[in-house]
Amino acid sequence: MIKIGETLAKYRKAAGLSQIEAAEKLTALDQEISNKSISAWEKSTSSPSPKQFLLLCKIYGITDIYSVFIEPNPDNPFSILTPEGKEKALDYINILGMTDKYHIHTEETNKVISFPRRKLPLYLLPASAGSGEFLDGDEYELEEVGSEVPEKAHFGIRLNGDSMEPRYLNGQIVWVERTTDLLDGDIGIFYLDGNAYCKRLHKETDYVELISLNSKYDPIPITEANDFRVYGRVVS
Repeated sequence: MIKIGETLAKYRKAAGLSQIEAAEKLTALDQEISNKSISAWEKSTSSPSPKQFLLLCKIYGITDIYSVFIEPNPDNPFSILTPEGKEKALDYINILGMTDKYHIHTEETNKVISFPRRKLPLYLLPASAGSGEFLDGDEYELEEVGSEVPEKAHFGIRLNGDSMEPRYLNGQIVWVERTTDLLDGDIGIFYLDGNAYCKRLHKETDYVELISLNSKYDPIPITEANDFRVYGRVVS
């Protein structure tokens, strides 16, 4: 019998995602979970809901759930082919698709899908944010965005520095949902004692710190003596 947890772990790794990144993608799809849930599912100590399971399959690129988790799909002719045979079959399908005789033309296939565009404030994340009010001022530009930016994003930040490399580069724009409710492992925008940061949040019952993805930077511990605020969660 196929072990669902081990299979999910295998396909997550094949998709090049860490457990934290998989949790972030699920959260962006309105399924707010932490990387601890991903770990529990992969160890089979708990199970995702049907919706969470299907969304994970979508995130990991699992298109034939029956074949992956149960047995070879009798309705899928590809199931009897070797990887080389599947490639040749796909090549032939692509050739047929370019031929009018075999290509289905419908209103849906010919329709160009347009997504509503909107303008969001884009801020520069400074090395020092002074009073921490840089998100409340008028030092921003309006950026027109479309479907490439998640609907839940409220504003953008242009990063300054290399502390979040290799995932986020100096000068890169990240889009942020304005919220103070961040989970362990979430990447967010924070204010700490006069400085603004884009970091990964690590929190336990009695301990909170901000983590850089670039290993040359040490974690930043947060104590009750600090002036600490959460601006939002990075959703892009």
